[in-house]
Amino acid sequence: MIHIAPYLACLIGGVLATTTGATSPVRGVWLTNVGSDAMMTRAGLEQVIARCKAVGINTIYPVVWNRGYTLYHSALMEREFGVAMDPQLRGFDPLKELVELAHAEEIRVVAWFEFGFAASYQEPDGGRVLRDRPEWRALDREGDLVSRNGFQWMNAFDPDVQDFLLEMLKEVVSNYAVDGVQGDDRLPACPNTAGYDPKTVAIYRHEHSGAAPPDDFADPVWTQWRADKLSEFVKQTYLELKTLEPDVCVSWAPSVWPWSRNQYLQDWPRWAREGWGDEFCPQVYRRQLDDYRATLGSVKAQVPAEVLPKVYPGVLISLAAGYDLPSPHLRAMIETNRELGFGGEVFFYYEGLRQHAEVFDTIYVD
Repeated sequence: MIHIAPYLACLIGGVLATTTGATSPVRGVWLTNVGSDAMMTRAGLEQVIARCKAVGINTIYPVVWNRGYTLYHSALMEREFGVAMDPQLRGFDPLKELVELAHAEEIRVVAWFEFGFAASYQEPDGGRVLRDRPEWRALDREGDLVSRNGFQWMNAFDPDVQDFLLEMLKEVVSNYAVDGVQGDDRLPACPNTAGYDPKTVAIYRHEHSGAAPPDDFADPVWTQWRADKLSEFVKQTYLELKTLEPDVCVSWAPSVWPWSRNQYLQDWPRWAREGWGDEFCPQVYRRQLDDYRATLGSVKAQVPAEVLPKVYPGVLISLAAGYDLPSPHLRAMIETNRELGFGGEVFFYYEGLRQHAEVFDTIYVD
């Protein structure tokens, strides 16, 4: 099995390095509170650790921000919204318990801020966060709350909203012995229909001699301007987290480019080129092998060679609503990762370890 000492580890050149000099690529799994009850009890988390240890998973990415609630005790959320954590947890702090259990087995924990700038899912008014903070709403050119694929969005260009998310990241790094924190396809991100709120329009006008943003939300210059604003947030986040805790792993798991930029304003290859991350896990979510190989080949071409050791493809193996990925395809995807020079990967999500047991029982065993 492949294991490392996470509490002595930091990311160096994209691999996990301990004080003994041993290295291991990231072999991770996302742990959710949707489609799984593993995070609801200590017994459930003990099963997670046992399974991950048995199959050689060395990094767990537990969700800590979902549908307007944290899955850890948050003084920030208690102060701003009156609820310190998801009420369904009934006071149980899964992040605290997971860190303790995982580190005892030399498994890293990277806190995953799944919802990022999304405030709610299938709540037309934006849920509890935007009911309390309507001024934080992302607005389209008709002045309506931005909603896409069931998610309702905060305004990712608003400095107050950015400060809120950054404070949440810092809170976890300061209060929990996590090995890292991770943003994904919603952190930082915003649908390309957003940016027409008064605050963002005023910023744009100030930088463009009073001119208003284009009516066409897909205008390439307008798209890049908004993507650059999110890139500035990435830089700020990376630098401030590193100042707070130099050894913390700052991880990003964006969508694949250029779709990520054109649809959600995530220009993540720039983040990689600029060095604003220790780890990049692009979501190469393709079911067909040819599509997977082609997409992964594009990812490889989008980052400098020196950054490639920090890139770990995200592989979709299971969904709560059902996802029929044949196990031979999964094995072939992992082989493709190695052929193209990627040393590890991150799987979405934990329940798929059981669904594809015949693969996971052998792929990381020496």
